[in-house]
This record gives sequence, C-alpha cells and structure tokens, in this order.
Amino acid sequence: MDLVRCPWEFDVLIMSKFVVWVEFLVLPEKEVAFRQRVLQQAQDSLREEADCLRFDVCIDPENNARVCLYEIYTDKAAFDTHLSSDHFKRFDSEVSDWVEAKSIRTLNLI
Repeated sequence: MDLVRCPWEFDVLIMSKFVVWVEFLVLPEKEVAFRQRVLQQAQDSLREEADCLRFDVCIDPENNARVCLYEIYTDKAAFDTHLSSDHFKRFDSEVSDWVEAKSIRTLNLI
C-alpha cells in the first residue's frame, strides 16, 4: 500500500490488487459443458475464497470457443492459494481435455 501524490494536489491511497487474465480456446463439442463448469468455478472461487474479489467469465461474441476469465485477488499469495484449492484442482482436472489452448497473464491493478 503506497501513498501517491496526484496532479490534483491531494494524496490518494493506492492498494494494488493482483489480476489474472486467462484465455481458453475450447473444443467446439465441449463449449456448453465448459461454460457451465467455468461458471460453477467462478461461484466456488467467490464463495470459498475471501481474497478472491472478482471472477468474471467472458465469451468472445465472434468465437464462442474463446472463453476469457478476469479474476482479481488481494495479492499474489491469494492467487497461489486459489491454485492450491481443492475446487480449482477439480476444475482444472475436469476441463483439461476440453481445452485446445490456454494462456495466462498476470497484472497489477493500480
């Protein structure tokens, strides 16, 4: 947590958050099942992890096989906890054969 001087002459308290952007390319025959399962995963993460602040599931309107996740955690340690959770391990195991490609990008929200 840092105190930052803004150009408007007042101090702003900035609390950085850890953002995860995941992109999946899902096999066409698994699109519906994947969507249902990833929505359950989003609910599980928000319900079971106090430090999971946001978990959005997005679908590319031009390609239903492209599914993106926008997740916000209090910090990297919270994301590491997410990755080691039972519900994440079940999700990852269940959908791994349904996915043609996956990429993960992490960012800091300021």
